Amino acid sequence: MLLDVVLQSFDIFFQNPVLFGVAVVAVAVGIVLGALPGVSSTMALAILLPLTFGMEPEVAIMLLLMVLVASVFGGSVSAILLNIPGTPGAIVTQFDGYPMAQQGKAGRALGHALIASTVGGVLGVFALMLIAPLIAKSAMNFRSPEFALLALFGLVLLAYAANGTMLAGLLSGAIGLIFGMVGFDTVTGVARFDFGTAVLQNGIHIIPVTIGIFGITEVLGTLAASRSGPLPKVPPIGKLFPTVADLARVAPTWVRGSVIGTFIGAIPAAGSAIAVAVAYTVEQRLSRGTKYIFGKGEPRGVAAPEAANSALTGGATIPMITLGIPGDPMTAILIGALIIHGLQPGPMMFTENPEIIGAIYGSIMLAVLLTFAVGMVCLRGIVQVMKLPTHIMMVLITLLCMVGAFAIRNSISDLVMMLVLGGMGYVMTVLRIPVAPLVFGLILGPLMEENMRRSLIISRGSWSVFLERPVSLAIIALIILVIGSSLWPRKKRKPDA
Repeated sequence: MLLDVVLQSFDIFFQNPVLFGVAVVAVAVGIVLGALPGVSSTMALAILLPLTFGMEPEVAIMLLLMVLVASVFGGSVSAILLNIPGTPGAIVTQFDGYPMAQQGKAGRALGHALIASTVGGVLGVFALMLIAPLIAKSAMNFRSPEFALLALFGLVLLAYAANGTMLAGLLSGAIGLIFGMVGFDTVTGVARFDFGTAVLQNGIHIIPVTIGIFGITEVLGTLAASRSGPLPKVPPIGKLFPTVADLARVAPTWVRGSVIGTFIGAIPAAGSAIAVAVAYTVEQRLSRGTKYIFGKGEPRGVAAPEAANSALTGGATIPMITLGIPGDPMTAILIGALIIHGLQPGPMMFTENPEIIGAIYGSIMLAVLLTFAVGMVCLRGIVQVMKLPTHIMMVLITLLCMVGAFAIRNSISDLVMMLVLGGMGYVMTVLRIPVAPLVFGLILGPLMEENMRRSLIISRGSWSVFLERPVSLAIIALIILVIGSSLWPRKKRKPDA
């Protein structure tokens, strides 16, 4: 049954040659955007999301996943060639990828990254297909108290995993929660936080926030960083495909990296940085006598993080479609896309919208295979795009952001909101306050508020409703454990002060 749904999602592309061509272009665009320094996978999704508004939900989510999967690999291109990771997940790839490029093996390094990314992506999809239905079946027994606490748990995890202190992450998440309460109250019909203006009575739309925080903020940061000097020159690629002996030696690394990436990706907010770091460290530990060759151009040092980074896409999709909790900033944007198309991620999607679940499975698999094909055929040409001046690319991206924010409701207020939040996001990054929890708070806030109020209405105002069910108690214990673990090191260091 599940395989039939996946094959049906493939048929959507293969029965429509134009749509298949668009998918190929989406993969190529994803690789380009991921390869450009300063343009992350999250930013790529944010600026391209408005283009999917007029599409059918299945097609929209498919094309976004095409861009996502391709951009994840694209981040390794600039990491290997320029020693500048195009995406956060490619930070570890540069440790061995760039030394290989300096040794005249740039093509082989890119080949190892592409093959490892393909293997990791395929294994990640299989894990998604096996694990997601089991979690969704268990989540069908959840009630309002569990969903409210689950949303709070997701926000706490995201704050814990974000860059900076947990207090800064919680502050950013709280701002997102406040943004989510702007507009008419769904229960009482009273306008909240609208400051007497009709513009805010309909609430703050998620798309201007997403484009501003993940798009304009990154543009401003990239332009500020580019003032320090020009990018290094792109070296010649040379031979692209590794030797058979190299592939045989690296094959076990693909499997280990894929397992690590899938497992860590399934943990909400764990993120690609953790997955690639763990995969790289595991390979070093298993190398024994050859441990010290890592960092000097070792192919396993490229394959391990790339397999983990690609498998993480399938793993991070698990909490998104089963619980409605974003696994990382990229799946947060995908949740926004589903909501815009009238779909609510969560366990009910498996019974109410199985075609969307099949589309997600099939499109990730197809995206992985197309990324491999496009990478092998067009990678040399794609690399030429990286030679464009940074300021020209940032201007083009800014124009796309502005068009995307305006196109949602044809409203100047959305455009102004996007620009203001972009500036606000840049100030937050300068102050070392993570911006991702703000977007997560905007997504999870309404879910948490709605279920919390429903729980209190049913219990006639008694907060004990959150303590009466074992699952609720378990989630509360996990929230306390996460907050406590963030405070523990600080307490431990006090005697030395």
